[in-house]
Amino acid sequence: MEKIRQLFYDERQQHWDKVALKLENWKGWGVYYRRRIAQVFKFNISQNQDILEIGCGNGDLLAFLEPKYGLGLDISSKMVALAQKNHPGLDFRQMDAVDFSLDRKFDVVILSDTVNDLWDVQSTLEAVLRHLKPRGRLVINFYNRLWELPLNLAIALGVAKPTLPQNWLTVEDLTNLLNLAGFERVREWVEVLLPFNIPLITPFFNKYLVHMWPFRFLAMTHFMVARPRESAALRGKLPGVSIVVPARNEAGNIKRIFEETPQIGSHTELIFVEGHSSDDTYDEICRQMKAHKDVDASVYKQPGKGKGDAVRLAFSKAKEDVLMILDADLTMPPEDLPRFYNALVSGKGDFINGVRLVYPMEKHAMRPLNLIGNKAFTIIFTYLLGQPIKDTLCGTKVLWKKDYEAICANRAYFGDFDPFGDFELIFGAAKLNLKIVDMPIRYRERTYGTTNIQRWKHGWLLLRMVIYAAGRLKFI
Repeated sequence: MEKIRQLFYDERQQHWDKVALKLENWKGWGVYYRRRIAQVFKFNISQNQDILEIGCGNGDLLAFLEPKYGLGLDISSKMVALAQKNHPGLDFRQMDAVDFSLDRKFDVVILSDTVNDLWDVQSTLEAVLRHLKPRGRLVINFYNRLWELPLNLAIALGVAKPTLPQNWLTVEDLTNLLNLAGFERVREWVEVLLPFNIPLITPFFNKYLVHMWPFRFLAMTHFMVARPRESAALRGKLPGVSIVVPARNEAGNIKRIFEETPQIGSHTELIFVEGHSSDDTYDEICRQMKAHKDVDASVYKQPGKGKGDAVRLAFSKAKEDVLMILDADLTMPPEDLPRFYNALVSGKGDFINGVRLVYPMEKHAMRPLNLIGNKAFTIIFTYLLGQPIKDTLCGTKVLWKKDYEAICANRAYFGDFDPFGDFELIFGAAKLNLKIVDMPIRYRERTYGTTNIQRWKHGWLLLRMVIYAAGRLKFI
């Protein structure tokens, strides 16, 4: 078997050495295809990270991503020489993708149209896992099996680069190989219906139609993002928790929040933000802080408007590594918060989202039209995000503080459009390829006050946000 593997290696090395000699002047359809693929990678990978690309070719993709430190590996010595000549600021090495060993770990590893050409995909993925930081991401694209015949025809006509026999993997094949190698798939999607540029037609096909049924099944390439299965597993001391409580006209619930919120992790702090209440919510928070001196609690008056503004203020004051949102109406029981914490710190997800639509609700917990709207948004957002998400408007969301800071740094991409704050967090998490995990809860009726949600006004606003987000997340 080792002899066969070596013959396979030699054959591919010779093949790509020959391709390297032609690549600088290549004019076939691969020019547009590679440019489009590079744009998709750049959308999904933040700048200024340590990036490893396996099968780097001439190094153009790696350079386009603007890494803090970029290393490209390729089987072909001539490809490596060409890449180093074109991009002297990056590091390129000739190395076998199956058997490589490096002295550092990376934030992101890329396999772009490389798994189709590997001798042993699982061994390569296992080597990648050894070189990926615990919270790093693997980003892969690979050819759709339906394109085997068109690609072979294009090669015969001389409009695509020649290739050797390929691994024509399905999404299920690669998902299984990722699982065997110790990865968990975060999300999967498709790109490129037309791999050559026809003005007006190609942009419409590759921006819109490719993401719609049934055209998505005809796309040329699959993309996947995966993470180490134990990416956030606990190591050493338990992280502390900052629980933020936006509170507007919730005076009757404040005492219960102090009494029912458990201590979680190494330390728990409560951060209240009072938002222009017409009752004595602020004074009640101050009274309960004096009555519960054993609870680390603070309170701030909100200068702006909306729950999103209150949450941003509270998060900016948070001292602990885990951030939680608890709605002051207590329709989500505080005693469930440790379940969110355990899911986050054990690595089951990077963003834990409460879900009210799994268990039966108390009789008047949610009005029928609100329930219908929430279910509709479930379908829409699962499509937009590429990850299943069952309830976008449950107030309880839990994430790492460092991930929230990354979402904040990327906030300009979506703009200040969300008065609720839920969508800003969900869209930001999806843009960063965080693993979103739903946490079912028992949704309760209010026992004090009335909802701050205005059904028709806010429903229309939500629909506008969905349309806006579609252009920023899906149809890029």
